[in-house]
Amino acid sequence: MGHKVKQSLMSSRIDFFYYAFRNILLVSIPILVISALILGFSVSHSSATNSGPDSVTLTLSTSCTLSSSVITPHHASLNGGQYEEGIGDTRINTYCNDNNGYSIYAIGTSNNVDGNTDLVSDLDEHYNIHTGAYANGNNIDTSTPSFWGMKLTPGVGTGSISELTPPTIMNSYNSYNVVPSSYTLVASRTSGTNMTIDTDITGSYFNTTYNIYATSVQPAGSYEGRVKYVMIHPSSPFKNLTMQSIATWKDIVLPNEGDSIQAVDERDGKKYWVTRLADGHIWMTQNLDTDINPSISFNSNNTDLNVAYDSSTGQYAEYNDGYTENNEVIYWTPINSAAIIDFTGTTVTRWQNSNTAPYSANKTDSTETGHASLGNYYNWTAVIASNNSSSLTQDTLSDISKNPKNSICPKGWRLPTISNQSETVTGSTNEFARLNYLYNSLINDPLYFIYGGQINNSDGGLVSKNQNGRYISSTSSGPSSTYYLAFDQNSVEPNRSVGNGKELGRSVRCIAK
Repeated sequence: MGHKVKQSLMSSRIDFFYYAFRNILLVSIPILVISALILGFSVSHSSATNSGPDSVTLTLSTSCTLSSSVITPHHASLNGGQYEEGIGDTRINTYCNDNNGYSIYAIGTSNNVDGNTDLVSDLDEHYNIHTGAYANGNNIDTSTPSFWGMKLTPGVGTGSISELTPPTIMNSYNSYNVVPSSYTLVASRTSGTNMTIDTDITGSYFNTTYNIYATSVQPAGSYEGRVKYVMIHPSSPFKNLTMQSIATWKDIVLPNEGDSIQAVDERDGKKYWVTRLADGHIWMTQNLDTDINPSISFNSNNTDLNVAYDSSTGQYAEYNDGYTENNEVIYWTPINSAAIIDFTGTTVTRWQNSNTAPYSANKTDSTETGHASLGNYYNWTAVIASNNSSSLTQDTLSDISKNPKNSICPKGWRLPTISNQSETVTGSTNEFARLNYLYNSLINDPLYFIYGGQINNSDGGLVSKNQNGRYISSTSSGPSSTYYLAFDQNSVEPNRSVGNGKELGRSVRCIAK
């Protein structure tokens, strides 16, 4: 006989947030008012005048909200070695007064900690029940550890409009699945679908239920778990949060220091970990991996090409060095030498130490993934999205307003800056130094800078991998050099400037604007 186990899944206190663009709907109702004004009797004449139209403007703000109501309590009492599903039933009401759609993300938030997906034991955390619900029914392998999971079911309200479209549940959550440890898209309503337009604001909704399995050795006690939902509006066309839409979700999904999530670069579908760090900025916490390809033009719709640069004025020469404009969209086309250079080992053929052409290299035999990914190596010309940076001769350390604003970072992101401002100042623009000041280590959680080395054609290719790290800034230190972050296992130099640095291949991290 197994121990008596009392399992309690407390989801009646589901936290929720919402985000809505303040879209403005203007409804103009012209009202023609004709005033027949009798001016009085006269032996010579009488007359009437027209006052002209009197316009009324009605402004309706977008309102998109989530609310929750517990249909049946989320409690279960079961014996060890028992499986149960359909635990509790919470209705998550989704209301939106326009048809731009929405996306709903979920995350485990046990103990009020985003990303905690455990059923937390009241005995000791050693006995927590981890998420991992892979079964529908009672066919459970008795060697399987205890687990719990969640399932979503869509529905619509009972108002006068019968054609309402319920939210679409992501396939993985149409049946019981793991409680997500990072913000994960679980439901959405695409733009153009029917919306609630009557007084029943219940509109569309989805129900959440849970399942649980407790092994025969799971200690008796109480176990609590929580799930949080976030609505993002308008709906993203992607199944993940995108780098380019960072402005719409950063303060909801990453409100606190240490909050982290993977986001997708719309340009190539690559995913990056991004984290809100102690300096208040949201940083990429893995290296940029965007390929530079001369057959593809970068444009101001999805990259940062919104400021041109002229070395004499501190601004880029308009549409120079591969820049063109078409219908108010600015394009940058890299020259042929910028074709992505794939290499293995440490020999990087075709790389040239140059600041008169953009170069990028990709180590194809790298096994590092996630935070430890090497990403691509870039020279400074490539990073600032230029075909020739030789005219940028100023040292901009004391005036970073003259730094190039262009970059190959995703739209809404930028290169870090290095300045002569003290790193002890809150909001310091000496940004690598500020991180070094706030954290004891650059290479560990949550920063994950890596010993990627650098590419130097004079030394035969990739050098010093696993020995030092080199990260590019947007700050120039003269005709051929730039300020950069340099570190090895013994020291950190957050504002180094040595030799012909603009020519060498280094790593890149971007910061959300």
